[in-house]
Amino acid sequence: MGAILFILSANAMAFAQQRSNRDVNRNKQKPASDSTIIVRDSTSNSMGLDAKVDYVAKDSIRFDLRNKKVFLYNEAVIDYQKIKLEAADVKIHFTENLLLAEGVIDSAGKLVGKPIFTEDGQVYKSKFMKYNYSSKKAFIKEVFTEDGEGFMHGKTIKKLSNESINVSEGSFTTCNNEEHPHFEFRYKKSKVIPNSKVVTGPAYLVIEEVPTPLFIPFGLFPSKQGQRSGIIIPTYGESTTRGIYLENGGYYWAINDYLDLKLTGDVYTYGSWSLKALTNYVKKYKYRGSLNLTYAINKERDSEAARKDFAFRWSHQQDAKARPNGRFTADVNIVSSQYNVYNPTSTNDYLSSTFQSGVSYQTKIAGKHSLTLNASHSQNTQTKMVNITLPEISFSVNRIYPFRKKDKVSGLKWYDNISINYTLNAKNTINMPDSLLFKPGFVGKMRNGLNQNIPISLPIKLLKYFNLTTSINVKDRVYFSSLKKTTKFELDEDNNFIPTVVTDTVSGVNNIFEYSLSTGLTTTIYGMLNFKKGPIRAIRHVFKPSISLSYTPDFSADKWGYYDYIYTDLAHTQKEKYSRFENYIYGGPTNSESGRINFSFSNNLEMKVPSRKDTITGIKKVVLIESLTINASYDLTKDSINWSPISISGRTTLFKKLTINYASTW
Repeated sequence: MGAILFILSANAMAFAQQRSNRDVNRNKQKPASDSTIIVRDSTSNSMGLDAKVDYVAKDSIRFDLRNKKVFLYNEAVIDYQKIKLEAADVKIHFTENLLLAEGVIDSAGKLVGKPIFTEDGQVYKSKFMKYNYSSKKAFIKEVFTEDGEGFMHGKTIKKLSNESINVSEGSFTTCNNEEHPHFEFRYKKSKVIPNSKVVTGPAYLVIEEVPTPLFIPFGLFPSKQGQRSGIIIPTYGESTTRGIYLENGGYYWAINDYLDLKLTGDVYTYGSWSLKALTNYVKKYKYRGSLNLTYAINKERDSEAARKDFAFRWSHQQDAKARPNGRFTADVNIVSSQYNVYNPTSTNDYLSSTFQSGVSYQTKIAGKHSLTLNASHSQNTQTKMVNITLPEISFSVNRIYPFRKKDKVSGLKWYDNISINYTLNAKNTINMPDSLLFKPGFVGKMRNGLNQNIPISLPIKLLKYFNLTTSINVKDRVYFSSLKKTTKFELDEDNNFIPTVVTDTVSGVNNIFEYSLSTGLTTTIYGMLNFKKGPIRAIRHVFKPSISLSYTPDFSADKWGYYDYIYTDLAHTQKEKYSRFENYIYGGPTNSESGRINFSFSNNLEMKVPSRKDTITGIKKVVLIESLTINASYDLTKDSINWSPISISGRTTLFKKLTINYASTW
């Protein structure tokens, strides 16, 4: 700052020599309050300066050459490199090496244009400032500045030549009210060590200008730029239901450049309190995330009961380049049902009633087989129902040819074309009120199971023109319990026996095996009729017949053991079949036999006619029938009426714009 004054003084003297006495007298006679003239000047690099100095005053700049003084009136601004000074009235005393800046009283009796000093982004506001640019000492009255997450006040400040600052009658607060903060820690003396710390003597808490008994023997506040450890000053307020409070006070620990920890708490006069822990972590080019834990005791006025609430939030993102074949992500948001009523972190949290979480890991095995592991959670704070799925596993194997030699592409035998796919899904889930979670017996209410699918396919070429495809789909389910139903008979008021079905869960591993078969035969027949004369040159007919067979056994038969019976009458003459795995997570086996032969005949009809627009062939194609299909099926398992209705459908386009669809059933 001393450099500014030296530069300004040199420029002022040079500039003053070019002014006449008439200019000086004119400036003396012009009142500052009536002025709308902006006087601007600057130094130049030709004077050997490190950078240009700009200074401007809205009214005027007056030079007193005899006493070696310069006066800047009305909204004076001095700019040099990273330093900026603004004030209503600035005076420079060259003989004393002093710079004085202060505000002025306007016509309404209000002090305006108070000095504002900015250096490297740090802003200091005061009522009066005196600076010696030779000794680099300063004297400032009633200063206000923002420091980190707090604000510092000082009645009298002395800046020493070693850049340290002594403060008399100061305070520290997180309230941004400059004139009258709602709360603050006051102290008689403090010392500010630039870019290091602020050390104070005994300090006490003041709320709404009322001193409180909360007292500390000394204060230590960090003032470093960037990440730094230090005390977090709480915010003050009042809640109608929980009383006067101090919120989010605690300590921030900057562990290193990749990890930090923030410990804060809240306290309320009616008995509520909370503890919070927040950590952020990052590993460059690998991952980043945050973990937030909160435990709270919430108690309202005139209420003896206290409620325990909690929140668990975790966010984790992995860099896409860290592991190309594997990716882990997490977005967890679990709260108790009343947590956001008392402790919302945002308006959206307070208004939301549904919260969801998800943790996922995806990877490739052998570079081609997919494995996904998931865990999820959802809850509704209004219904208080919680759904948790942990874990959920999905694994799939790409199509493989077990009998084909590696890299063999020609001379294939029929068995070389046998292909197998494989998928596995496993899940464990529970859906229940949050009050019953982790209570005795909740494990027995979990729904879980494992489901495997193995499709096997064999395509064969018959007689060069026919395609025969046979498929076997094998499904296997594994459950760790089954249902057992019994019927109890109780007498009603009229002495009649009323049956009541009782369902019990029987533990044990159960393997449910299912399969189905299908085969299909298709071919394509082309017919062409050419004409040497006439408007039609050719008619082309494409005929695609196909026949397929599908069959699924009846897995409710007694030999499989997947179904059981309950008696519906007291004499045990009537019984009803039920699945031992009904409503299970992957369902139960089919309870009826099915077998069907399907027939399909598809036809396309086109003709070729002369065209003058086609300059290459002179022929254009006209579609008469795009798709005329006849479908029918025969049910192998019925005793009678085995044939299904025959359906006919087709489509034709006229004039390239009008499409006609038609269908009939016989």
